[in-house]
Amino acid sequence: MRRCDVFIIEDNVQFERQGFTNRNRIMTAEGVRWLTVPIEHENKPLLINEVRIANIAEPDWASRHWLTLKHNYCKAPFWSEFSPFFEDAYKREWVLLMDFNMHLIRGIMRFLNIDKPLVMSSSLGAKGKKTELIIAQCKKLGADTQLAGGGCKQYIDTKRFDEEGIRLVFQDFKHPSYPQMYEGFVANLSVVDYLFCTGGKSW
Repeated sequence: MRRCDVFIIEDNVQFERQGFTNRNRIMTAEGVRWLTVPIEHENKPLLINEVRIANIAEPDWASRHWLTLKHNYCKAPFWSEFSPFFEDAYKREWVLLMDFNMHLIRGIMRFLNIDKPLVMSSSLGAKGKKTELIIAQCKKLGADTQLAGGGCKQYIDTKRFDEEGIRLVFQDFKHPSYPQMYEGFVANLSVVDYLFCTGGKSW
C-alpha cells in the first residue's frame, strides 16, 4: 500500500469463505489463534460489500475479540498506544462487514503513516473477471502500472497486460522479523501483533 499511488479496495468481488476478509490470526500463550467475525449465511454467493455481520446469532463476538486481544497483548510494549482505537471499534455497532473492515484499514493506515487514496472498486464501474477486471480498473484510473501481490502469479495473465500497454510489477515481499510476545517468531499474523509489539517501527 505504501508503494502504490492509488490503492483499490475490491469491495464488489465475491466473498471468499475461509479467507481473510472476515478473519485473521493473532499470537497467544497457547499459540496462533484465529479471530473471526461471524457473518450471516445466505444460500447464494455474496459480494464482499453485501456481507452482513451475524450480530443476532453471535451478539458477543465483538466483546470476545476485544477480551482476547486484551488478554494476550495487554503487556505488549505499545498496547496503551493503540488499544483505545480497537476498544472503540469493537464497542461500535456494525451491520456490514465492509464498514467494519474499512474502519480498521483506515485506522491502521494512520498508525503506519500510510497516506494513500483509497478507491472502492464498486465506484469504478469496471467490468470483467480476474485479469480483465484488473486491466479495466487500471484503465478507469488511467494507470500505466499495476502493482500486484505475489499470490496473483498463479492466475494473472501477464500477456494481457503487455497487450494493453500496462506494466505489471509483482511485489517481492520479504516478511520482517520483529520482537514478539512469545518465544519463536511466527510470520503472517494480523498487523495488530506488529503494532502492539513494535509500535509500527521497522526492524
